Amino acid sequence: MAHHPSAIRQQRRSVRRQAVNKKNKSALRTQIKKVRELIESKDKDNAKKLLPEVFSSIDKTVKKGTIHKNKGSRFKSRLSRQVESVNTPPAK
Repeated sequence: MAHHPSAIRQQRRSVRRQAVNKKNKSALRTQIKKVRELIESKDKDNAKKLLPEVFSSIDKTVKKGTIHKNKGSRFKSRLSRQVESVNTPPAK
């Protein structure tokens, strides 16, 4: 438990930042899951349409400092690679 006034303020700030970061990470994970579900269902067109939104969300999360920039780059790289590797079923 913090006793010094500045330590008490820092702890309050830490709790607030933790809540903000948790909200940002949760929203990011939800969007990534949506893209991965589309990839699983082999829906390449919709996954490609959703990709710019997810990339924007990743960039915003990185800019806010919630995740590291290399982690954001890794997410974007893997998602785009996975979307491109989806084989659309041949039209009948």
